Amino acid sequence: MKRLNKAIAEAGITSRRKADNLIKSGRVKVNGVVVKELGTLVTSKDDIEVSGVLIEKQLKKYFLLNKPRRIISAVKDDRRRKTVIDLIDPEDRDVRLFPVGRLDYQSTGLIIITNDGELANKLAHPSREVEKEYRVVINQIINKKTLLTLNKGVIIDENFLAIAKKIRFIKHDNDKKQTTLEMVITEGRNHQVRKVIKAIGGEVVDLMRIRYDFLTTKSLAFGKYRELKPHEIKKLMR
Repeated sequence: MKRLNKAIAEAGITSRRKADNLIKSGRVKVNGVVVKELGTLVTSKDDIEVSGVLIEKQLKKYFLLNKPRRIISAVKDDRRRKTVIDLIDPEDRDVRLFPVGRLDYQSTGLIIITNDGELANKLAHPSREVEKEYRVVINQIINKKTLLTLNKGVIIDENFLAIAKKIRFIKHDNDKKQTTLEMVITEGRNHQVRKVIKAIGGEVVDLMRIRYDFLTTKSLAFGKYRELKPHEIKKLMR
């Protein structure tokens, strides 16, 4: 048995907290009966309706995708641009898949695709402090003083102190006047790496997520994906 809000979250409908609001507002039925009591327990045999729609008892799917440039990290795009879901083979899209987190249009690298709302909520929760590692190419030569500033943290979004968990210098390209760094962050702010670089007067030339928690891009070409292994899923859910 499991709590009703968890069953709704696992179906990818919404988060547990928002599921509680749906329950309290009378928009959830169990076996045809409206349930408003939080903490209600259900089993796999129960039929659950949310806003009149029956939750499908779906097989959970988990994929790791290496996103190329000019791909949208969304289920669909109103401008009809290609999305990460479009990169998944049709036979693997027999459930409602969605990306966990985002990578902007020009960024590349790892993103998890699943239909497991509970996992998505766990990975997104600030308390988890899930590490995301990026390789970033900047349009300027970064000196030691600027690198120290980055390590101490910079203000973005007017009043947020963004401090990377780790920043590692990789190389200078004096001909192109560029610097390559590797940066590990745990916050999930929108365009955070780009904003951090902008705060020191630079601009990102190339941005690639090379690690998501313990998962890496090893043997995974751009535009390709693989199914996560059971032990990897278990580790992500820990």
